Amino acid sequence: MIRFQEVSKVFPDGFKALDNITFHIDEGELFVLIGPSGCGKTTTMKMINRLIEPTKGKIWIADKDISKENPVELRRSIGYVIQHIGLLPHMTIGENVALVPKLKKMDAAKYQKRVDELLSLVGLDPSIYRDRYPAELSGGQQQRVGVIRALAAEPPIILMDEPFSALDPISREQLQDELIRLQQEIKKTIVFVTHDMDEALKIADRICIMQKGKVVQLDSPEHVLRHPANDFVRSFIGEERLNAAGVLPDIEEVMLKPVTAGPNRGLAESIKLMHKHRVDSLLVTGANDAFLGIAKVWDIQQHYREEELTLKDIMTIDVPTIQIGRSLAEAIELISENKVAYLPVLSDEEKLVGVITRASLVDVMANKYGNA
Repeated sequence: MIRFQEVSKVFPDGFKALDNITFHIDEGELFVLIGPSGCGKTTTMKMINRLIEPTKGKIWIADKDISKENPVELRRSIGYVIQHIGLLPHMTIGENVALVPKLKKMDAAKYQKRVDELLSLVGLDPSIYRDRYPAELSGGQQQRVGVIRALAAEPPIILMDEPFSALDPISREQLQDELIRLQQEIKKTIVFVTHDMDEALKIADRICIMQKGKVVQLDSPEHVLRHPANDFVRSFIGEERLNAAGVLPDIEEVMLKPVTAGPNRGLAESIKLMHKHRVDSLLVTGANDAFLGIAKVWDIQQHYREEELTLKDIMTIDVPTIQIGRSLAEAIELISENKVAYLPVLSDEEKLVGVITRASLVDVMANKYGNA
């Protein structure tokens, strides 16, 4: 949809705002530009509607070189939402929202109907708010109007330059949720500039992290958190966020010491052992702690009157297991796929070294992520 190819920008004072950047933005994507002050994120966004012209390189929108487009017409075909909203104070809310469609000489009846639809879309009853003036609305309500004003002419692209940064935390959170919901309905190509990593991680399909006019990482929020490209990205994201969303712990941190019994143990003895350790299953081991199977309390109960039976007669031998060096993600997948409560952990020599249970997984996850 939007493509930058080897774009640079040097201002008259010699400051190099952008240094040979190349990337693309997909149609219908919510694409976030983020980085510290002076990194080039706002310059990049303003090049899309030609508020700033590149010194070098090309920018295409839908395979058209925008340097050959009329800048006024280009801007009218791109929605634009800014931090300070920019609602015209002498116009009503309805007039503000209808401004661009009116300038584009769209059918009046259609865009007036569209104004009411958009107000309803962001929870502002048109019968109440259409004829009010901006000063009569709260900051959060005004910013909602700013967003739908950018949608009124149904542009394929919307630019959003730190639109929520001046709001209080509660209003900001609400508008982020509103934007995510809106995007699910309207599927526009949105380029969103922010300096807030939490905001970027919450709303973005992809995040473009910039430093000193260069793109240092362009990835999904999940990939950025799991695989920061370098120390700058790690620092910018923050160790707290990385730890909260970090890799899963090792199997050794999750596995418990199993309650075991030999294959020749009787069923009455086995029930007493289960009661003592408050478990509903025993892991059956042979010589040198070799894993043989699992005996469950229900199987013991079913055969309890057959006094000649031992654990080897009633245990389940077709049991999923995992090797000690494997990842916890694989363990979780095995537990989920096989619908088991116990996953024996074996050494390379097939010795039983531990067990992962659903309860132990919950405990570890709660300790690791519960306070994130």
